[in-house]
Amino acid sequence: MQKVVITVVGMDKVGIMAKVCTYLAEKNINILDISQTIVSGYFNMMMIADMGEEQKDFEKTKTELDELGQSIGVQIRLQREEIFAMMHRI
Repeated sequence: MQKVVITVVGMDKVGIMAKVCTYLAEKNINILDISQTIVSGYFNMMMIADMGEEQKDFEKTKTELDELGQSIGVQIRLQREEIFAMMHRI
């Protein structure tokens, strides 16, 4: 299991969640946990996902998610879970 953290932030509009989830499904990336809120018109979503055991190309996926985000007007960030956890330790 290769857990990753995916964050999506931007102005709310129809289809953000659908497009991100469709991309992940097409790449066989399993969403383990998801949280989504909208505050004053700003969309914020955080996911924990499993990229699988087959060692998918992390950098390629990161680039593709960045391009997807640009195409729908949001920022999408992909991080390895262990790096995310180390960055947010108290």
